[in-house]
Amino acid sequence: MQHKPCRQIFTETLLSLARNDRDIIAVTTDARGSVTLTGFADELPDQFIELGIAEQNALGIGAGLAASGKKVFVCGPACFYAARGVEQIKLDIAYTGNPVKIIGVSGGVSYGALGSSHHSLNDIAVMRSFPGLTVILPCDNYQTRIMTEKLVDYIHPVFVRMGRAPVPDVYESNNINFEIGRANILMDGEDIALIGTGETVYHVLEAGKALKQSGIHASVIDMHTVKPIDSDVVLKAARETGVIITVEEHSVLGGLGSSVSELVSQYQSVPVRILGFPDEWAAHGSPTELFHHYGLTKENIVKQAIKLLNEKK
Repeated sequence: MQHKPCRQIFTETLLSLARNDRDIIAVTTDARGSVTLTGFADELPDQFIELGIAEQNALGIGAGLAASGKKVFVCGPACFYAARGVEQIKLDIAYTGNPVKIIGVSGGVSYGALGSSHHSLNDIAVMRSFPGLTVILPCDNYQTRIMTEKLVDYIHPVFVRMGRAPVPDVYESNNINFEIGRANILMDGEDIALIGTGETVYHVLEAGKALKQSGIHASVIDMHTVKPIDSDVVLKAARETGVIITVEEHSVLGGLGSSVSELVSQYQSVPVRILGFPDEWAAHGSPTELFHHYGLTKENIVKQAIKLLNEKK
C-alpha cells in the first residue's frame, strides 16, 4: 500500500461504505480539506453536513443524529474537538451513550509549528476519563482501514485520534487482526516490554528490532485501543518481562503511560518508564523535529531500554 495519511485512508474507506449505507453521515466543521472529506461531500451531499467553525454544534447535532439511528462520524482537528467540544462530548455523547464516532485528525503535534494552541497532547487524558467512551489511535493505513469498517456498526461512542502526514507501514496487509480493546503483539520477548500507540508504534517496533540485534529480546505491543486498555496483555507483559517502557505522542500525564502504570501498580508492580511530552508547553517545530527533541525515536527508545534494564539489575 502506498503510504498515505491515516485521515485519507479513513475518508476513502468511509466513502466506500457510505455508498451502500445511507445511514452513514459525515459531519465536519470547516475541515473537509483537513479531514480529506471533499470527495465524500461531492459524491454524497445528502450524507454530509458542514457546520462551519462550530465544533460544539457539530457534536450536539451528531449526538441527535445518532440518537435517531444514524451512523455518525463527526470529523475535524483533534485539538479543537478535545478542548472546545469537551462539554458536548461529556454530556451529549458519553453520558447518553450516543454512538457518535469523533474523528480527531492532525492530532498530537501534527500542527507542530503552530504551537500549543494547535497541539493535541492532552486529548487521551481527557477522553479516557469519561465512562463509556472508547479511545483509539490507529498506527498505519492498514489498521485505519479495518478500524473504520468496524466503527460503522460499533454501538459505543468513540474518540479516534490520527495524525496529518503519511505514515510508514507497521502491518503488511489488510488481513490483520484488529479487535477494539485487544492489543496486538508485534514481537515476542522476555527481557522488556515496549508499548506504543498511534504513530509511535512504528518507532517502538523499530526499536524492538534494533534491541534484538544487540541480544535484547523485547515484547513489542501495539496498544491501539487506549480505552478500554487490554489489561490482560499489559499484566502478562509485566509478569513475563518485569520492566515496561511506554511511548506516546501525548503528555506524560494521563495518557497511555498513566493507564499502564495504574494497572501494574495495583496488580503486577514493575518499573514503568513513560516516554512522551513533559509537563510543559511543547516547543514549536515540525513533527519530526519534535519527535527528536522529546526522544520519541528508535534511538532514544533503545537507549532508555538499555538504561532501564541496567537499573533493574
